[in-house]
Amino acid sequence: MRGALAILGPGTLGLSTAQWAAECGLEVRLLGRDRRHALGGFQRLEARWHRAVQEKRLTADACLKAQSRITCSAFEPEAMAGLGAFLEALPEAPGIKIRALAQAKAWGDPGLLLLSGTSALPITELALGADLQHRLVGFHLFVPVPSMAVVETAVPTGTDQVWIDRTRELGLSLHKRVIQVRDQPGFAAARMALAQGLEAMRLLESGVASAEDLDALMTLGYGHPVGPLELSDRVGLDLRLNITEGLVARGETRFKPPAILQRLTQQGQLGRKSGQGFYPWRRA
Repeated sequence: MRGALAILGPGTLGLSTAQWAAECGLEVRLLGRDRRHALGGFQRLEARWHRAVQEKRLTADACLKAQSRITCSAFEPEAMAGLGAFLEALPEAPGIKIRALAQAKAWGDPGLLLLSGTSALPITELALGADLQHRLVGFHLFVPVPSMAVVETAVPTGTDQVWIDRTRELGLSLHKRVIQVRDQPGFAAARMALAQGLEAMRLLESGVASAEDLDALMTLGYGHPVGPLELSDRVGLDLRLNITEGLVARGETRFKPPAILQRLTQQGQLGRKSGQGFYPWRRA
């Protein structure tokens, strides 16, 4: 890929993507609301690489080279020079994403590849709000990015082929299988995972079996790496609820959220990131 990859948002997705992109040899520009915000994310990456060396998953030399490929900056016009691609990795809130994408378009070069890291919001709607029709592509990476071998690209009807081709090129440079899906709410992956997760929640609240046993049926019976309730904890119950509510608002009532999902979210039991969801978690 020509030019650096800018990643806006030093949160879970942004940092995981920055880590893997740097390990794959890409030049990465990690952007935050200010430089201090971005540097805080970079420090967390340094800690991850330190652990990787201690656990002999990476050599010290490989980690140093990856670190050297990342620069940190505030998200501002000066930070957008010389980029090849821009990926927003912001919270799943349309207004926040639209504002950032519109700024990236205004500040970046005309040939800048613009991508949204959303896992479920319709790209067509984000593109319309940011005046990026026929240009914006969804680039849904799975966390942890270094361990997941696929990226789901959501392509609205009428998207110019040059952007589709360049998105695929970026996915391949990250050593991912690139799966292109038609743009729709929830894309494909989130809809499939969500349907299974919501049914597991309904079974749990009906007293059919415990969370551990329901998950075991899927891991031991079907070979899934994790069960649907543990996966929901890892994704974040607030994000799961946000996606379900968005789908229901568009008339897809089969995704109506179970009461247990609403209750846990209201109580702040959001899964791994809060320390408690369907399971207790040790917070990082």
